[in-house]
Amino acid sequence: MPIARPAFTIGIEEEYLLVDPVSRDLVDDPPPGVMAAAAEALGPQVTHEFLRAQIEVGTRVGATLGEAAADLRRLRSTVIEVAEQHGLKVIAASSHPFAEWSQQQITDKERYQLLANDLQQVVRRLVICGMHVHVGIEDPDLRIDLMNQVSYFLPHLLALTTSSPFWHGRRTGLKSYRMSVFRGMPRTGLPPHFGSWGEYRRHVDAVVDAGLIEDASKLWWDIRPSGRYPTLEMRIPDICTRVEDGISVAAIYLSLLGMLFHRRSQNQRWRTYENMLVSENVWRAQRYGFDEPLADFGRGELVPYAELLEEIIDLVSPAAEEFGCLAEVEAARGIVERGTSADRQLAVYDEAIASGSDEHRAVQAVVDLLIEETTTGL
Repeated sequence: MPIARPAFTIGIEEEYLLVDPVSRDLVDDPPPGVMAAAAEALGPQVTHEFLRAQIEVGTRVGATLGEAAADLRRLRSTVIEVAEQHGLKVIAASSHPFAEWSQQQITDKERYQLLANDLQQVVRRLVICGMHVHVGIEDPDLRIDLMNQVSYFLPHLLALTTSSPFWHGRRTGLKSYRMSVFRGMPRTGLPPHFGSWGEYRRHVDAVVDAGLIEDASKLWWDIRPSGRYPTLEMRIPDICTRVEDGISVAAIYLSLLGMLFHRRSQNQRWRTYENMLVSENVWRAQRYGFDEPLADFGRGELVPYAELLEEIIDLVSPAAEEFGCLAEVEAARGIVERGTSADRQLAVYDEAIASGSDEHRAVQAVVDLLIEETTTGL
């Protein structure tokens, strides 16, 4: 019996950092009025995050990418406006260029306090932000099948989003240092391959029943079946400083799932590769972004990223046309041409150093760039 076409609804979550416009450092204890005003304006679409310097937004369920994108722009604009009313600025970046994790304060909510007690310094280091994209896939077995297949493309999407090249005021040599910080957490990385929804649930139930975790929300994989919604949630990207870049990545993810479903309806599927292989591309993406090739395991060789992106665009174009987001998919070419946030951060830093700035003034200049670009495209 053929599987019904999923709804392919879409929702996007973003996490932001609050900074002081004078010091450019994180505001470790923002005024209570910031969150209160944001909640008054946005209701349940805005929430606390683990650290007080963070704030998270989530779009409504969008029937189309266009609906989700419009809502995301509204959410980001409102958070920026509220922050400015309280003398603060907002940056959309997966790490702050020079903030010290040890100086940050944990949000005073039982959930976060329990997490801090359980994971100790591992979780206290998480001065990082990300972007999560949910796509509605009602059939649970199909959700698992598509998760197994689309995992191959996660490194390619990470490479388009890198925005965390600095840590504690130093160049890390990585385009996405967030990934290295987050990998210190348990139950992270690529998900195992499951043969069915039943097999997935048996594994989840085993760790829940043993008292190891409360529920599936404590599985922080790069992609996972959402514990709250009938969606497949992609979690690997850094947050894009420019909102249009994040929307482009969301469009590619949605279109990849559409392409894979279409293949399944024709009794075809994308080859599933072992995590050992895909993890190599994840590392290359977090280390180099798209400056160096990724491995094409079908061809058995390294291939320049721009060539791989063209292959992906060609693969997903029919689905993207069906979803009405082909322009957003093709906009990924512009990301490669101008670089990601990480690329621009490094360029500003290098320019400041070359002009005679010391390292601290150089990373402050990076924060100024992030403040400006967080508003781009709104």
